[in-house]
Amino acid sequence: MAALDLNTVRQTIEARLATEMASSPAITTIFANEPFTPTSETSFVQCLINFGSGDYLTLGGTSDSKNSQIGNITINIFTKIGVGLGDNLTIAKRIRDLYNRVVISDLYFEPPDGPNVLEAASPQGFVQSVLSVNFQIIESL
Repeated sequence: MAALDLNTVRQTIEARLATEMASSPAITTIFANEPFTPTSETSFVQCLINFGSGDYLTLGGTSDSKNSQIGNITINIFTKIGVGLGDNLTIAKRIRDLYNRVVISDLYFEPPDGPNVLEAASPQGFVQSVLSVNFQIIESL
């Protein structure tokens, strides 16, 4: 049985984002459970990955069968306050293009939702928008 390794899925998603955000212009990228203290002049992106429900794709036992596992990537985009939404939406477009209907191995990304601009950013002192991408991974047993 070759069970799905959730850490491998997480690493694939995070590596794709980290590589893009390291390109010019570079944007600091924070992943779940990483300490970070932002400065008000610097844009940054926070990536959170949640795994949802699984389902049978084929009948069978613990071998020669397939399951699907769904999940969601929530990406918070933070940019300098007081200069409009342009920088925030530019970063959002980079991220949308990165995941929009892309397939990596058996990892399928759906069209992104957003970005949705939040009225009250957390942490304060930034413009915050949220981009969400659902995904599905096929598990072969």
